[in-house]
Amino acid sequence: MAGACLLARHGLGQVHPNPLVGAVVLRGEEWIGRGWHAELGAPHAEVMALAEAGERARGATLVVTLEPCAHHGRTPPCVDAIIAAGIARVVIGAEDPNPVARGGAERLRAAGIAVETGLLADQVRRQNFRFFHSHRSTGMPWVTVKLAVSLDGRIADAAGAARWLSSAESREWVHRVRAEYAAIGAGAATVIADDARLTVRGSITPRVPPTRVVFDRSGRLTGGEGIFHDAADVPVIVIRNSQLAPTPGLETREGVTVLHADTLEAALRQLAAHGVDALLVEGGGRLAGALWREGLIDRVHQVVAPLWLGDGVPAWAGLGAPSIVDARRWTLTEARVADGDAILTLERP
Repeated sequence: MAGACLLARHGLGQVHPNPLVGAVVLRGEEWIGRGWHAELGAPHAEVMALAEAGERARGATLVVTLEPCAHHGRTPPCVDAIIAAGIARVVIGAEDPNPVARGGAERLRAAGIAVETGLLADQVRRQNFRFFHSHRSTGMPWVTVKLAVSLDGRIADAAGAARWLSSAESREWVHRVRAEYAAIGAGAATVIADDARLTVRGSITPRVPPTRVVFDRSGRLTGGEGIFHDAADVPVIVIRNSQLAPTPGLETREGVTVLHADTLEAALRQLAAHGVDALLVEGGGRLAGALWREGLIDRVHQVVAPLWLGDGVPAWAGLGAPSIVDARRWTLTEARVADGDAILTLERP
């Protein structure tokens, strides 16, 4: 199942609104077929794995990260292909939350196939956070905050310089993460100071480039910033306080949408209404702290660089003074090393 989860990542940035799915056909300990959902409309992971296994699939075990679909969508039902291939046993990671597509496990059991569910289910759900969240009807996007910080919790030095705090390998990893989201956001101060473009520039080219979102509560943007230069191709949403007067150079630019909201929750609800189901926020410290205070963060990626910056810019501003007893412990779901940096992934308990 862990191997199937790795295979599923081949579809990163290509399959939304479908989930990432990987599959392996086993005969004993031997992998005789493997597959993944590569792009929207392409054959599903199960069909790809069964095709590789061929006639050897008869009597074998199929391991798949998500419950096989039981409906006619862009492709025929995967359960039909599994039954026709003569698979004897199916091991499923997580059940499908989509009421239209689910029901595959029941159909397989009705066909006399042994079915087991729940193997590494939490890992599968974390991998498909966007897909599972889209079926929860919360009216809010999934929100992840990504910050690169020093060992003493700074995102920039005392002069405000932040390039490059993290390593080249960490930055490549960030671009892969960006490809998973509907939108990438930052505060206006970060966009101005770093000339941030908030685009995906790594090894993955998403089928639909993420929208850029700039939180500009005080009206600092003029419309001449670099992030707007390609707004006609990759849209930008600017969120401002409702009491601010219009900025002509901003409001009239092609590809730029200006929304007005007086609270972060209201801003996120407006983004959800504009189709943003998952938002990756990359700075700055004040915005990250405000999202944390209001309980609006679902996941945190914190890239920790092996250096100290002393009186630099704090990563999480305005958190108050919670006691050790009252502070909530988050769940560490992943830790990795990237060229000397530690990358920690945590989720809200």
